[in-house]
Amino acid sequence: MNISQTISSQLERASWIRRMFEEGARMKLERGPENVYDFTLGNPDVEPPAQVLEALSRVVAERRPRTHGYMPNPGFPAVRQAVASQLCRNTGLPFEADDIFMTVGSAGACNVILKSILDPGDEVIVLMPCFSEYPFYITNHAGRMVQVESGEDFLPDVERIAAAITPRTRAILLNTPNNPTGRIYPESVLRDLDAMLARLDHDVLVISDEPYKHIVFDGNHQPEVAALITNSVVCNSWSKSQGLPGERIGYLALSPRLQGRPQLRGACAFTNRILGFINAPAIWQLVELEAMDATVDVSGYQRKRDLLCDELARIGYDVRKPEGTFYVFMKTPLADDIAFVRLLAHEGVLGVPGAGFGRGGYMRLSLTVPEEMIRKSFAGFAAAFRTAC
Repeated sequence: MNISQTISSQLERASWIRRMFEEGARMKLERGPENVYDFTLGNPDVEPPAQVLEALSRVVAERRPRTHGYMPNPGFPAVRQAVASQLCRNTGLPFEADDIFMTVGSAGACNVILKSILDPGDEVIVLMPCFSEYPFYITNHAGRMVQVESGEDFLPDVERIAAAITPRTRAILLNTPNNPTGRIYPESVLRDLDAMLARLDHDVLVISDEPYKHIVFDGNHQPEVAALITNSVVCNSWSKSQGLPGERIGYLALSPRLQGRPQLRGACAFTNRILGFINAPAIWQLVELEAMDATVDVSGYQRKRDLLCDELARIGYDVRKPEGTFYVFMKTPLADDIAFVRLLAHEGVLGVPGAGFGRGGYMRLSLTVPEEMIRKSFAGFAAAFRTAC
């Protein structure tokens, strides 16, 4: 059976991340897992907070009637009200339960809102570099991704965004703290973006994808996008903040300030069903009802960030410490990031080339690895650097 031409083309564009996964598996078989230092996967390596696991035990043990059945498609009303109340406290906006849709992770939330607003050929602006799945989320719904480069500091350039807007622009997809760069978009930039959007002659929705909102370092915090940008929706999950990526539990929240909010509520409830998710996992909705404020201890990620970045800088790499997420996005000593990643792999160290995120000359390293592995990798980083320079 032949696969679709669209998927065939997408597989080619996604091939670098997949190729590095496959390369890592091959090298571990060949050299032994202890001799391969794999920084490719962003898979949280911390256990969920005790509050979350205790809530899970209680929810399972209680055996509430209909716990495992269907619920209203947007989710359990009590859970949606709890999320709305949390957003009210955080943003100062009057979120209601009807503004909240429990989803299969933040990825599910992104697909629900894109499906709800896009007609074929509509445009979505994405800041580069970006999470590698965004192009596929947009084409899932016949949209067209418009790439806008962020600045050298990886922050949004509002003038560039304004220049890219056309009558077909329906949305701008923001991701802060940002994967892969680790930058937090400051309040001033978000306010400037909102002011620019207010001057347009048609509405453009800002989709704020926030799964790393609580993975921040050095006392930083992520400004509340919904409080700063009028036409916005929030996509979030507990995957990173609670170390639960495999449980696929998140939500979509519509800003109370959105024009046409009643119609968008109906569209999102409908698309959450027809995309095949049906409902967010029932057990995990009930867990989050009790434990949604719990977060992992990020000090371990910050310690590994400092260990890795300080040593790479000592070797000679041009590296900026991320403000959030658990990724380091650094310049490669060779302008050809793919060539350098191959050279690094020869030394047993695996990363993902920046080309996989739309920015050549860089590479991404994940901090979701043991500290001991980081220390053992330094010799390989140093050898690759000497060869490249």
